[in-house]
Amino acid sequence: QVQLVESGGGLVQAGGSLRLSCAASGSIFSINAMGWYRQAPGKHRELVADITSGGDTNYADSVKGRFTISRDNAKNTVYLQMNSLKPEDTAVYYCAAARVSRIYRYWGQGTQVTVSS
Repeated sequence: QVQLVESGGGLVQAGGSLRLSCAASGSIFSINAMGWYRQAPGKHRELVADITSGGDTNYADSVKGRFTISRDNAKNTVYLQMNSLKPEDTAVYYCAAARVSRIYRYWGQGTQVTVSS
Protein backbone atom coordinates (compact mmCIF):
# COMPACT_ATOMS: atom_id res chain seq x y z
CA GLN A 1 0.00 0.00 0.00
CA VAL A 2 0.95 3.60 -0.56
CA GLN A 3 -0.01 6.43 1.77
CA LEU A 4 -0.18 9.99 0.48
CA VAL A 5 -0.37 13.07 2.68
CA GLU A 6 -1.03 16.49 1.16
CA SER A 7 -0.27 19.87 2.67
CA GLY A 8 -0.16 23.50 1.61
CA GLY A 9 -3.75 24.33 0.79
CA GLY A 10 -5.48 27.45 2.04
CA LEU A 11 -7.19 30.71 1.17
CA VAL A 12 -5.55 33.13 -1.24
CA GLN A 13 -6.63 36.14 -3.25
CA ALA A 14 -6.87 36.00 -7.01
CA GLY A 15 -3.46 36.49 -8.56
CA GLY A 16 -1.72 34.95 -5.58
CA SER A 17 0.30 31.77 -5.24
CA LEU A 18 0.24 28.55 -3.25
CA ARG A 19 2.50 25.52 -3.15
CA LEU A 20 1.06 22.09 -2.49
CA SER A 21 3.15 19.20 -1.26
CA CYS A 22 2.42 15.49 -1.20
CA ALA A 23 4.59 13.04 0.70
CA ALA A 24 4.39 9.35 -0.18
CA SER A 25 5.15 6.52 2.22
CA GLY A 26 4.66 2.77 2.41
CA SER A 27 5.35 0.56 -0.62
CA ILE A 28 6.74 3.38 -2.73
CA PHE A 29 9.48 1.46 -4.55
CA SER A 30 7.37 0.82 -7.62
CA ILE A 31 5.59 4.15 -7.97
CA ASN A 32 5.75 5.44 -11.52
CA ALA A 33 3.59 8.52 -11.89
CA MET A 34 2.39 10.99 -9.29
CA GLY A 35 -0.11 13.69 -9.91
CA TRP A 36 -2.61 16.23 -8.71
CA TYR A 37 -6.31 16.12 -9.35
CA ARG A 38 -8.97 18.57 -8.22
CA GLN A 39 -12.69 18.51 -7.65
CA ALA A 40 -14.85 21.59 -7.39
CA PRO A 41 -18.38 21.46 -5.93
CA GLY A 42 -20.78 19.88 -8.38
CA LYS A 43 -18.04 18.95 -10.81
CA HIS A 44 -16.14 15.79 -11.70
CA ARG A 45 -12.64 15.20 -10.46
CA GLU A 46 -10.16 16.35 -13.09
CA LEU A 47 -6.46 15.95 -13.69
CA VAL A 48 -4.47 19.10 -13.00
CA ALA A 49 -0.95 17.86 -13.63
CA ASP A 50 1.15 14.75 -13.31
CA ILE A 51 4.75 13.66 -13.59
CA THR A 52 6.39 10.31 -14.18
CA SER A 53 9.46 8.95 -12.42
CA GLY A 54 11.43 9.97 -15.50
CA GLY A 55 10.23 13.55 -15.30
CA ASP A 56 7.68 13.54 -18.10
CA THR A 57 4.95 16.06 -17.23
CA ASN A 58 1.39 16.59 -18.32
CA TYR A 59 -0.87 19.58 -17.58
CA ALA A 60 -4.51 20.45 -18.00
CA ASP A 61 -4.95 23.24 -20.54
CA SER A 62 -6.56 25.43 -17.90
CA VAL A 63 -3.39 25.55 -15.78
CA LYS A 64 -0.63 25.56 -18.41
CA GLY A 65 1.74 28.46 -17.87
CA ARG A 66 0.48 29.02 -14.31
CA PHE A 67 1.10 25.74 -12.47
CA THR A 68 4.30 23.73 -12.25
CA ILE A 69 4.58 20.16 -11.01
CA SER A 70 7.86 18.84 -9.70
CA ARG A 71 9.06 15.76 -7.93
CA ASP A 72 11.82 14.97 -5.46
CA ASN A 73 12.36 11.23 -5.75
CA ALA A 74 14.81 11.20 -2.83
CA LYS A 75 12.09 12.62 -0.57
CA ASN A 76 9.25 10.73 -2.24
CA THR A 77 7.45 14.03 -2.54
CA VAL A 78 5.63 15.77 -5.36
CA TYR A 79 4.92 19.49 -5.44
CA LEU A 80 2.47 21.71 -7.25
CA GLN A 81 3.45 25.36 -7.51
CA MET A 82 0.36 27.37 -8.36
CA ASN A 83 0.79 30.95 -9.56
CA SER A 84 -1.66 33.53 -10.88
CA LEU A 85 -4.49 31.74 -9.13
CA LYS A 86 -8.04 32.36 -10.28
CA PRO A 87 -11.36 31.89 -8.47
CA GLU A 88 -12.10 28.98 -10.81
CA ASP A 89 -9.09 27.15 -9.35
CA THR A 90 -11.06 26.78 -6.12
CA ALA A 91 -11.40 23.07 -5.37
CA VAL A 92 -10.24 20.22 -3.21
CA TYR A 93 -6.89 19.11 -4.56
CA TYR A 94 -5.95 15.44 -4.34
CA CYS A 95 -2.57 13.83 -4.68
CA ALA A 96 -2.46 10.53 -6.55
CA ALA A 97 0.07 7.82 -7.29
CA ALA A 98 0.29 5.12 -9.93
CA ARG A 99 2.40 1.99 -10.20
CA VAL A 100 1.46 1.23 -13.78
CA SER A 101 1.64 3.98 -16.38
CA ARG A 102 -0.73 6.78 -15.28
CA ILE A 103 -3.39 4.51 -13.81
CA TYR A 104 -3.95 6.17 -10.44
CA ARG A 105 -4.97 3.81 -7.65
CA TYR A 106 -3.67 5.58 -4.55
CA TRP A 107 -5.15 8.83 -3.30
CA GLY A 108 -4.54 11.34 -0.56
CA GLN A 109 -7.24 12.79 1.65
CA GLY A 110 -7.34 16.10 -0.23
CA THR A 111 -6.52 19.68 0.65
CA GLN A 112 -8.80 22.65 0.12
CA VAL A 113 -7.68 25.53 -2.09
CA THR A 114 -9.91 28.60 -2.09
CA VAL A 115 -9.22 31.59 -4.32
CA SER A 116 -11.17 34.73 -3.54
CA SER A 117 -11.97 37.37 -6.14
